[in-house]
Amino acid sequence: LTDKISASRNAIMSIPSGYSNANIKVNEELTVQELLEVFLVHSANEAGFILAEHISGNIENFADLMNQKASEIGCKNTHFTNPSGIHNPEHYSTAYDMALIARYCMQNQTFRDIVSKPSCTIETTDVSEKRYFVNTNDLIRSSSKYYYDYAIGIKTGYTSQAKNCLIAGSLKDNLELITVVLG
Repeated sequence: LTDKISASRNAIMSIPSGYSNANIKVNEELTVQELLEVFLVHSANEAGFILAEHISGNIENFADLMNQKASEIGCKNTHFTNPSGIHNPEHYSTAYDMALIARYCMQNQTFRDIVSKPSCTIETTDVSEKRYFVNTNDLIRSSSKYYYDYAIGIKTGYTSQAKNCLIAGSLKDNLELITVVLG
């Protein structure tokens, strides 16, 4: 999590206009932890692309790994083409498969900790001042009118094609639930 990754031009420029980002600069160095947080908390698409390139060399190879993992955990109607959900006709899933993926991810304590954060920061770098980001999930921000005391994350999403999507987790009386709302 403390490893530093340099943002490639390709990762930054691959994000179409109108998609959420963290204004990460080409060649800016960030830690894996910072990238994960800004990706999962703020939906900064370029952070997912930077991490994917770091792990697999390119987006296509990373999408292949995503598809392999989805199949391993039981997904039947999912196909990924990129790490962040940027629209592509060949990038799709179902509520059921997203619930399977969320259940798998919530087994990882680092993931759990990040998706339950109401905000995150990227510390000052050699090219940018410190940046502060608010979680896109209103269920976990106490200042939101939609705040839910038992919410534990997980992730929001939006594209003009998919509309608003939510994978929400809650925990009360040792009962943990995952809800997926698409569209």
